[in-house]
Amino acid sequence: MSLPNTQTLLLERAGGVLHITLNRPDARNAMSLTMVEELRAVLAAVHSDREVRALVLRGAGGHFCAGGDIGDMAGARAKGHDAYRALNRVFGALLEEAQHTSQVLVAVLEGAVLGGGFGLACVSDIAIASTSAKFGLPETSLGIVPAQIAPFVVKRIGLTQARRLALTAARFDGEEALRLGLVHFSEPDEARLEQRLQQVLEQVRQCAPGANAATKALLLASENEPLDALLDRAAGLFADAVTGQEGTEGTLAFMQKRKPKWAR
Repeated sequence: MSLPNTQTLLLERAGGVLHITLNRPDARNAMSLTMVEELRAVLAAVHSDREVRALVLRGAGGHFCAGGDIGDMAGARAKGHDAYRALNRVFGALLEEAQHTSQVLVAVLEGAVLGGGFGLACVSDIAIASTSAKFGLPETSLGIVPAQIAPFVVKRIGLTQARRLALTAARFDGEEALRLGLVHFSEPDEARLEQRLQQVLEQVRQCAPGANAATKALLLASENEPLDALLDRAAGLFADAVTGQEGTEGTLAFMQKRKPKWAR
């Protein structure tokens, strides 16, 4: 796998994990158009790479992401309505692609998790927050709309809570994020945060990459696909898996009381 060159992201591949760090710390990692395009390029590069088991997304400098980049918005102002629309829509495309990436997407959330950063948290498979992180949807307090984020927030935490948070621009911490179901873990300090991340990654490594990719796609499809058709397709996926390389190896490893190849 060849990763693209990036200006706004730090990329490190180790132990079957690609660590992606948003790297605009002076702007609290605000999501510029360049960052959006670079993230989309990285996701496209690794999409079919089964050697990459998980993607870890986090921010540099103590913050995850403070939302959209004001500079890009100012640049779009001179070009008018269509430029704003295009700028906004490309972020929605990133969220959709991140949600459907074949790897397990783990978000590590510290500091500001606002606006677009909140949206990225909502499309992660596993979210680990610092208890002191600050979450929020500030858009309406700025006179704008959380346009691309809204559907993902609703799917993550439900319409009732999404309405409250979006219509008040309320800020809340990692403990509240855990209670809302936005994150899976809330850790009190950096050491515990890193410990939890390593635990999660070790758990991911126990699962076959192809089976994980197929399972993730199936789970996401369950939101929209008619049940009867989904179960028919799932039966085919099961048969493919059982008779495929991973199913054969997993069954044999179980019988031989050893770890399968992907977990070693």
